[in-house]
Amino acid sequence: MLRPSIDNLKQLIRNFRDLDKILINQGRLLSKDYNLQTFNTLQDSEFQVFSQWGEDGIIQYLTQNIEISHKTFIEFGVETFTEANCRFLMQKDFWQGMVIDGSAKNITKIQQSYYHWRHQLTAVEAFISRDNISGLIAQAPFDEIGILSVDIDGVDYFVLEALEHLRPSIIIVEYNGIFGSEAKVSVPYSPDFQRHKAHHSNLYYGASINAFDHLLSKRGYALVGGNSAGNNAFFVRSDRLNEKVKAVSVAEAYRAASFSEARNANGDLTFVRGKALRDVIGHLPLVEVATGQQLTVSEITSS
Repeated sequence: MLRPSIDNLKQLIRNFRDLDKILINQGRLLSKDYNLQTFNTLQDSEFQVFSQWGEDGIIQYLTQNIEISHKTFIEFGVETFTEANCRFLMQKDFWQGMVIDGSAKNITKIQQSYYHWRHQLTAVEAFISRDNISGLIAQAPFDEIGILSVDIDGVDYFVLEALEHLRPSIIIVEYNGIFGSEAKVSVPYSPDFQRHKAHHSNLYYGASINAFDHLLSKRGYALVGGNSAGNNAFFVRSDRLNEKVKAVSVAEAYRAASFSEARNANGDLTFVRGKALRDVIGHLPLVEVATGQQLTVSEITSS
């Protein structure tokens, strides 16, 4: 196999940049005048540029229709930031941001990217826990946060719980749809929790959407919707709500996950779907965040 020449590599990089330009310009067209539109649900505003699903469109709608004093974001659990919630916002609208990931390889790749030097982006390597997250965020080169995006596929609830002092305008959380819309549950806290080690299925992680609503509603945040794919929920500070961005119930925001990522002990996809997903991890422990009660996945309320 022939090794690519330096010139070929440079051309490949230019091709990626050109593709990004095309994607960003398409996103500009899709989000143009979102401040003049009112959607019935956040799902109606969805489109995808760099986000995993339709989060780019949802974020554009929210940022164009609520008051945000600081155009800054912190996002953690970003891997290489190739696919992330806030990248389009950074490249289209020039928001300043900080990203955190536990892999040195991932952070190096971000720091070597063309958009790292073109934009005000700080990339930090750290394995996040509830004990270190406040100190990590204190490293950000800005004091106030516009958007906080939490997605570490693990003890997300407890990490967010440790950030009570933060008051971003928007908080985005990844929830585990397997846990349904009624239960207020999370995997128990462990400082070294890793999804792929916790259970071979890759299904045992995170918290339910209602657990996050329980936590954030007490802090003055309102759930305003979720994405169509059934894994991200959006919260807005209650003092930022208006006629275009309104609170919704958990039942209205919740979606069962559209994707199938269950794996067997060999690491192969099994394509188990629906309620059968709970059977795979039914014996594993959860904690009811409102009461501290210990239970198993099979014992949570069906929804």
